[in-house]
Amino acid sequence: MKNNNYAGLMSAAEILLADRELNSAGMAWNEHPKFRGVFLKHLVCAADTAGQLSCHIVKVDAGCELALHEHPDQWELHEVLSGEGLGTIGGCDSRYFPQRMAVIPNGVPHRVTAGGEGLVLLAKFFPALL
Repeated sequence: MKNNNYAGLMSAAEILLADRELNSAGMAWNEHPKFRGVFLKHLVCAADTAGQLSCHIVKVDAGCELALHEHPDQWELHEVLSGEGLGTIGGCDSRYFPQRMAVIPNGVPHRVTAGGEGLVLLAKFFPALL
């Protein structure tokens, strides 16, 4: 599958909200508080959407993972932007690669493991995570 640099495009995305515009290029990368080698850029937060949704770029370094976890109150949508890896949703494994999406229902355990080049995905939560 061809990598069209979606990750680079999203890292400099312009985000239109009802009352303002944001540019993700100036947003900070944050280390994930629980998972080593995982970094987040919070594009759209609960405060921007009255708690209805949030959107985050997630970078997983090569050989690292978002270990098994669940979100009891949020549905999650993964859109793979670059790299490859493995997604495990409710015990079922599936390859992650650019242009693949995964829908994760609330309360379902899941993990994401990056391949040898790392993995970047857009994670959207309904309702908002942060």
